[in-house]
Amino acid sequence: MIRVFLADDEELVRGGMRALLSAEPDIAVVGEAANGFQTVTGVEALRPDVVLMDVRMPGHDGVHATREIASWPAPRPRVLVLTTFDLDEIVDDAIAAGADGFLLKRATPEEIVTAVRTVAAGDAVLAPRVTRRLLRSLAARPRRPPSAPRLTDREAAVLRALATGKSNTEIAAAMHVSLETVKTHVKHILTKLQARDRTQAVVWAYRTGFLTPEDE
Repeated sequence: MIRVFLADDEELVRGGMRALLSAEPDIAVVGEAANGFQTVTGVEALRPDVVLMDVRMPGHDGVHATREIASWPAPRPRVLVLTTFDLDEIVDDAIAAGADGFLLKRATPEEIVTAVRTVAAGDAVLAPRVTRRLLRSLAARPRRPPSAPRLTDREAAVLRALATGKSNTEIAAAMHVSLETVKTHVKHILTKLQARDRTQAVVWAYRTGFLTPEDE
């Protein structure tokens, strides 16, 4: 059972998310909060698997709450940011704070449920529209030479697949290898790039010019 905590200052939004997720046989909503401070307190007490986090909340906002939760020692709750805003700086802030996923509230119910399961399983999620805008923004910035050790051909292929938003399972199917093999490649990539997670690895790839928008 995937235990989810809802953080949003709009009661109507929380009610809709509660109804959507509670209808799934493998998901349970275990707590809710209307601001960042309440979120951190509630998540610390309940230790859910996933926090569905709004960015714009009064006082202690979702970015600050995400940063605090992401700083906890592993295993920590995974944070899936869900917002109406898709401005590049908000995406950057959420990623820098340690968010494990980023979805817009206009996402379909199926996309939200899938994202919760994906993040709970240890994968990262970025909404396709957000990914395209973020990568275009990164590609336009001055690039610096890659400082990480050389990736193997397989690791480079996995990193390119990560940049398209593919999950470990999808990468395994596309490369005709086992899921454990893909997980091993991802682990080696994160170690070599000194990246916290797969999202940071993709950001590194575009900021250094290792990947370009044409590689999507």
